[in-house]
Amino acid sequence: MDKLKMHSPALTLDNIARIRELFPSCVTEAQGEDGQLKLAVDFDQLRQELSESIVEGPQERYHLNWPGKREALLTANAPIAKTLLPCWEESVDFDTTKNLFIEGDNLEALKLLQETYLGKVKMIYIDPPYNRKKGNNLIYRDDFVGNTFDYLMKSNQLNEDGQRLVSNTEANGRFHSDWLSMMYQRLKLSKNILSDNGVVFIAIDDNETANVRRLCDEIFGEENFVGTIIWKNVTDNNPTNIAVEHESIHVYAKSKLSLENVWKSQVSDIKNVLIRIGEELVQKYKKQDELQSEYTNWFRENKSQLGALDRYKYIDCDGVYTGSQSVHNPGKEGYRYDVIHPDTKLPCKEPLMGYRFPRETMDKLLAEEKILFGEDHNKIIELKVYAKDYEDKLSSVFELDGRTGPYDLKQLFPESKKVFSNPKPVALLERLLSFSTSDADVCLDLFSGSSTLAHALMNLNIADGGERVFISIQYPEEITSSNKDSKEAFDFCTKNNIKPNIAEISKERIRRAGKKILAGEYHEGWNKDIGFRVLKIDSSNMADVYYTPDAIDQTQVDAFVDNIKPDRKPEDLLFQVLLDWGVDLSLPIRKETIQGKTVFFVDENALVACFDTGVNEELVKHLAGFEPLRVVFRDNGFVSDAVKINVEQIFKQMSPGTDVKSI
Repeated sequence: MDKLKMHSPALTLDNIARIRELFPSCVTEAQGEDGQLKLAVDFDQLRQELSESIVEGPQERYHLNWPGKREALLTANAPIAKTLLPCWEESVDFDTTKNLFIEGDNLEALKLLQETYLGKVKMIYIDPPYNRKKGNNLIYRDDFVGNTFDYLMKSNQLNEDGQRLVSNTEANGRFHSDWLSMMYQRLKLSKNILSDNGVVFIAIDDNETANVRRLCDEIFGEENFVGTIIWKNVTDNNPTNIAVEHESIHVYAKSKLSLENVWKSQVSDIKNVLIRIGEELVQKYKKQDELQSEYTNWFRENKSQLGALDRYKYIDCDGVYTGSQSVHNPGKEGYRYDVIHPDTKLPCKEPLMGYRFPRETMDKLLAEEKILFGEDHNKIIELKVYAKDYEDKLSSVFELDGRTGPYDLKQLFPESKKVFSNPKPVALLERLLSFSTSDADVCLDLFSGSSTLAHALMNLNIADGGERVFISIQYPEEITSSNKDSKEAFDFCTKNNIKPNIAEISKERIRRAGKKILAGEYHEGWNKDIGFRVLKIDSSNMADVYYTPDAIDQTQVDAFVDNIKPDRKPEDLLFQVLLDWGVDLSLPIRKETIQGKTVFFVDENALVACFDTGVNEELVKHLAGFEPLRVVFRDNGFVSDAVKINVEQIFKQMSPGTDVKSI
């Protein structure tokens, strides 16, 4: 029930509203004295609107600006003293998988991944919370306001207030500034980890689509805009003025010049089915009329499932083909020449704009019998294209029913009606991945949500035998039973004995999708990687004295002899070392006990680590014998100062190429 405001009207707000009606460009967003956003009048712009001559004002320049932009940039660049803690029990195939699931805030995750994945990610998919006018769909970090930001800068950490996520309120939902700050930081850091030929896909609705374009033009450069995909995803049964039935996916490249000339997809499950059916029928039926008859029967039964390949209705000894591929030159004048009909011996009817092939290409197609003629010369010829030669294209407009997203989840979660609201369809992400990635490319899902990208990536790998790797990032946003939209998800978590948060359901989706994929058919060359390493963002393993030794009173020195927090395990220390050194977080890790001490071998000799205490010279020499690229010890882990002093000399003699560090 709405409450009475119980105060006199706010006349200033009414006046601003009236100005906004007359001069929309003169009302902008600004921060009030309390730091909160409010609507404000741009008086310089208003004076210009009311003047017949140019009014003196600030220097004009083309740029995108908003309250909080400089603070957002400062926050994006500020270091954080955090780490990733490995979680074996929540992972799948931890020791062998290349995939990562990072639980925590994605801004912090991007900061932690900067060195390890600098220039290594081929594709980033960003499906951010949409800044809708209702104001209840946006979750953003509040780590760049007031004393929270000051604390971040002083201690390289974030206090508990800085860690929390907050909902954009109903009153604040009309503002763009908070949303822009949230996206600006993440896009700035995302660009760093993209490979030179990497691309970012940003899914967004109409409320912020213009701002996303301007943000990306500033960060990636306008020249690296690849295009916008319009996805028709739903039928609007309750339109107002315009039935909104689409979403936009903006595509930017790290360097457009480094992209392949043409994006082509060689992967299509339907295409593979057509090829297989064709091969089976060709082996079975040798007569052309019997072969076509049997294929026609199969085609009629399955046409509704063939989608864009429902034109492939013919077959011969070389396989399934389509006879409806046009040879005309669209949009401009093409090539003009005669193509003689084999029966009437007269020139066939020419396309209105001419042929799209030069004479030499047409002669080659005729020799290869890839041109189809009509009954006589009055029909325009068609191009014969076999299913095995079919190459899809990434169109700027395509239709895919958004309701297939919930259906994808229903197949994995039959016991629940709805565990996620409006999940993206697997087919959508498969489409984007198939054009932009191949082989062992690394793909990052910045707002993992329901983990559609991870599911789609595994589907694509089983189809073509690829070894694409996913990194999914998701904040453990709490799910409550009080909200009717989330009660179903809360009940699911309760029944399955998992914490009621989005990250937990996201991980469960990957587990179930992996099991289903492994139980079906897959490419013989697939490496069967359906696992993922769970890494959770947490405070640094190092005690405060490690970062601010000058702030410790001399009388407290004895209490800080050990600069590592007492609750941290050796595995935790190992992953912080990997981050600090920029070592791949998915490399295989082997743990051995040598001379009674626990020693970690990362990718055999890429890094050797021992965080136990009581390390003697004999163990140091033993480890030097492996000639590792890097070795790390605990700073106070040596049995004596003499051993600590001799470590570097031992490695210089036995393994001069080893980089020696301590924590």
